Amino acid sequence: MLVIGLIKEGKVPADNRVALTPEQCKLINKSGKLKVVVQSSPHRCFSDKEYKRVGIEISDDLHNCDVLMGIKEVPVNMLIENKTYLFFSHTKKQQAFNQQLFHAMMDKKITLLDYECLEHEDGQRIIGFGFFAGVVGAHNGMMVYGKRSGSYELGRVFEVKDYRDLIHTYFGLKIPNIKIAVTGSGRVAHGIVEVMNLMGITEVEPDEYVEKKFSYPVYVQLKGHDLYTHRKLKTYRREHFHEYPEEYRSRFLPYTHCTDILMNGIYWETSMPRLFEREDIDDNFKIQVISDITDDSFGSVPINLGDQNIENPVYGVDRKNFEKKAAFLTENIDVIAVSNLPNELPRDASRYFGEQLLKFVLPELIKGGNEMTERAIMLKEGKLTEHFSYLSDYAKH
Repeated sequence: MLVIGLIKEGKVPADNRVALTPEQCKLINKSGKLKVVVQSSPHRCFSDKEYKRVGIEISDDLHNCDVLMGIKEVPVNMLIENKTYLFFSHTKKQQAFNQQLFHAMMDKKITLLDYECLEHEDGQRIIGFGFFAGVVGAHNGMMVYGKRSGSYELGRVFEVKDYRDLIHTYFGLKIPNIKIAVTGSGRVAHGIVEVMNLMGITEVEPDEYVEKKFSYPVYVQLKGHDLYTHRKLKTYRREHFHEYPEEYRSRFLPYTHCTDILMNGIYWETSMPRLFEREDIDDNFKIQVISDITDDSFGSVPINLGDQNIENPVYGVDRKNFEKKAAFLTENIDVIAVSNLPNELPRDASRYFGEQLLKFVLPELIKGGNEMTERAIMLKEGKLTEHFSYLSDYAKH
């Protein structure tokens, strides 16, 4: 029987999400094909007592487990040699701040399956917290605009019990006739759109959004073909764009002239065009609030000056010199940039994540893996796999 160890989060500050809830662990153990052991943790959104209550073993020592599952990067001193790990390693883009961790996993002959690399054949992500990142990011964008304009009030997400309670805070909320641009088509965008609809904000088509004035709040959802076009051919094909992004330019600039809030939920890499450039921020640039849920510093939103935290998620950016300033000042653009947004709804986000594991990943682990899980393995017993050979320089000590 395969034994899964649910590791405690060691990154500081500790993440409070978990890969499997107590009820999901109970269901797994009941199947008789897998066993889950949970490492004791004081930070997890589900307490040790909640796992014990449904008969799950709690142990500080996970050396007897075959597979170890977490959420965030595992500190080097917590890695166990010769184990298979599943977590978000944040090394796929050759992130320099995690290169030491990558080398340590190689030295310890670890097999790493990164959740971020679990994809369908067409490249669509299979698993993630994107929906709840979108929900919280959209809420925060609306909260900041309300505080900045003084037109309405929204509290913090982490102050409510769960997602159901959050929805109740939107009833009776009166939003002024503003325009909101939502970028992306994946889970993050789905979460943003969910909040837009719950708040009673009306969706309109891109041409209407740019050309018309409305007497009620509206949003537009901009997907790949709305955001990018080939420099020469003036066309957009998703597969071609992801293979040759440098051949494309952004089509977003007209939206900056009529948008009040930007909710950014696109996937972005350095070879891709930005939504706009700093030099585009002139008197015609009307965006007042940007919730950069994608959260790549200096990325698709070039005035994302780096992460904030859940307690203090927003800062102002000076429109002239692009320096970080105080939030909520009319002369600046407010930016919300937080990398762990789902931590504000940790129990809902964990339940959602675990359901995806139960559906797509754990059945394949029982069988010994399939093509989908094999493609997501970055390291096999400490060695770089063929699918990630582009990381060969990154992997050099």
